[in-house]
Amino acid sequence: MAVPKRKSSKRKCRARKGSHATTVRVGQACPVCSAPKQPHRVCPSCGQYRGVQVLTVASA
Repeated sequence: MAVPKRKSSKRKCRARKGSHATTVRVGQACPVCSAPKQPHRVCPSCGQYRGVQVLTVASA
């Protein structure tokens, strides 16, 4: 088994793990209601996907 020869410093460990940070997802505007939504998903505000009503959304 491979065993490290020296202790990894905090700087080395944190620099390596810095690439694991989450990124901000880019949203799109819904073509029906112009609300922000994720691509390839049902719009949470109007419930439509590609022009078809998929969910019934209760208006508050």
